[in-house]
Amino acid sequence: MTLLGTAILILVIIIFLAIAFFVVKNVMHLVINAIIGLLTLFIVNFFHLMQFAGKPDIGFDWITIIICALAGLPGAILLIVLSLVGISL
Repeated sequence: MTLLGTAILILVIIIFLAIAFFVVKNVMHLVINAIIGLLTLFIVNFFHLMQFAGKPDIGFDWITIIICALAGLPGAILLIVLSLVGISL
């Protein structure tokens, strides 16, 4: 292998590691955000906080889990607000 081939190989490895680090960092951010959103809904349902507004608890179905998994805490707040105004998903 020539010096140029070795330099290109090292450059490709560095680029690959940089991309892998970026992806792992963003995935961890999404996972943490999803856990916080689902935990928020769990706490709201566990303490029956929606009943103080005269509304039923928010059910855990596929659409609520997907919204919380993708949007995290803002998604959980959106679901709570929608439930308070009478829109159930």
